[in-house]
Amino acid sequence: MGNADIRRLDKEIQRTTKKLEAVRRGEWWPLTSRERLSMTRAMAGGARSIHRGRSASGAEDRMDSIGTAAETRLNAELTALHGERQRLITEAARAKAARKSSRWF
Repeated sequence: MGNADIRRLDKEIQRTTKKLEAVRRGEWWPLTSRERLSMTRAMAGGARSIHRGRSASGAEDRMDSIGTAAETRLNAELTALHGERQRLITEAARAKAARKSSRWF
């Protein structure tokens, strides 16, 4: 039971790590729908500014902050998954030690 949970968490950690790397590369697929919507709005606002002959630096800053927020969210998720994995490993080790100590031979 414990090993299956640990394997499941390992897969989830790998998935989250891939998402984090993709966000750092500027890809959109790991973003939540709200983050994608905000990113699209910022991009549209920047395009509108450029069309009017102004700078799009405000839109670029918004897009950067959205990317940074996504990175922070994924880092927090990864930290929580690592903590949960460690808890499961400790729990499995305690259970194994209890089984071994309960033997009489």
